[in-house]
Amino acid sequence: MPSLRVSLPEAVVANVVPTWQELRDELGVVEAFPAEALAEAEAAAKVPRLPDLDRTDLPLFTVDPVGSRDLDQALAILRRPAGYRVHYAIADVAAFVIPGRDLDREAHRRGVTFYAPDRSVPLHPDALSAGAASLLPGELRPALLWTLDLDRDGELTGTDVRRALVRSRQQLAYPDVQRRLDAGAADDALVLLEEVGRLRHSRAAERGAVHLPTPEQEVADGPDGRPRLVFRAQLPSEAWNAEISLLTGMAAAGLMLAGGVGLLRTLPPPDPREVESVRRSALALGLPWPAGAGYAEVISDLDPQVPEAAAVLTFAARLLRGAAYTAFDGAPPELSTHSAVAAPYAHATAPLRRLADRYAGEVCLALAAGREVPAWAREALPDLPAEMAGATRRAQALEKAVVDLAEAVVLAPRWGEVFDAVVVESGDKRGVVQLKDPAVRASCDAPGLPLGQTIRARLVAVDMAARKVTFRPE
Repeated sequence: MPSLRVSLPEAVVANVVPTWQELRDELGVVEAFPAEALAEAEAAAKVPRLPDLDRTDLPLFTVDPVGSRDLDQALAILRRPAGYRVHYAIADVAAFVIPGRDLDREAHRRGVTFYAPDRSVPLHPDALSAGAASLLPGELRPALLWTLDLDRDGELTGTDVRRALVRSRQQLAYPDVQRRLDAGAADDALVLLEEVGRLRHSRAAERGAVHLPTPEQEVADGPDGRPRLVFRAQLPSEAWNAEISLLTGMAAAGLMLAGGVGLLRTLPPPDPREVESVRRSALALGLPWPAGAGYAEVISDLDPQVPEAAAVLTFAARLLRGAAYTAFDGAPPELSTHSAVAAPYAHATAPLRRLADRYAGEVCLALAAGREVPAWAREALPDLPAEMAGATRRAQALEKAVVDLAEAVVLAPRWGEVFDAVVVESGDKRGVVQLKDPAVRASCDAPGLPLGQTIRARLVAVDMAARKVTFRPE
């Protein structure tokens, strides 16, 4: 599922009760690393296992949010007579983490990096995640170097991955990349990123993939002095960079399925009831959604620069909630595709932030080289889906708490007001309504609400501590 990004005023972040730390404690998210794991990370940072292959000649660069330090990926794209060659270097976490040792056990306990408004809780200690394993500019780093050949239309024609020593030349942030491209001042490397990103986006549309650029939500002061919810669209440069990661994940899945072993990221088609719920929200916000139109087509065509469309893109993330990790060893699983990608897909490009990616990378290295998958990686595969499911649930619960708080902050000054709202879900005890301004979906305490119809709903409760707002029909 796309990560929800929410910006809150510092005063809100500091004064929320229960505190973010209390919420992390409730979810079992532990910030402190055991002393043994920290010591192991610091020792490994000094003497990583370095590969023999030297590819420091590649003009690699990273593109990430402003201020990032946990840099999983660096890329270089070259034009070829037959199309393109994409070099994608992924941080080699296995060069630092020994299977079965304290650091590895702690990574399994965490599963992912957790993000909250006050701070993040990393999967690995900072000595690795923001230091020796991160693909920081100017630093020699061990990496899993993917070499992906594309034809002139952006279709994948060749895949290779091997360990290599790399050095990123520069660290770029999305806003700077976008400014350079918009001003016509970008070098060939960034021009090729846009060119290949656009081609891959077109190929995704042809497959029927869902383009879901989850906007950033921000609580800001409105012209009347009251807080308001603002949706900020993802920059095009973010989408182009994401296409390279998706390309690599699809290549990884292809290797695994051909080799008969691996860990896929799968997603069945969404529940039609969930699709209809999102459709009602879109219609309530004045967006067209013709009856019978496929959700992938409609969602992918939404313009995130339009606030109402940005809100729907946020709600539409619920359609990806059935995503799972699927391990197999032998015959391919019954479900081997990810419906939003519209192809087989694997998480393999963020090992600093997701445990599963380290194992996917190790499997792909072995398969690409025609050798046996290491026993430590193969033996861990059956347990990884459950481990990652638990970690993902905790991360999503933390994200939801942030979104719920943002909505409570925005609606608190409007307690007692009556809003026009469309019923998007109806149940035996309560339903869910969609407001237009602010673009919030909220609980409405009444049974049997008229599904799809507009009602007048009064805001009867705002509980900041519980991060909950409640409406009742007039």
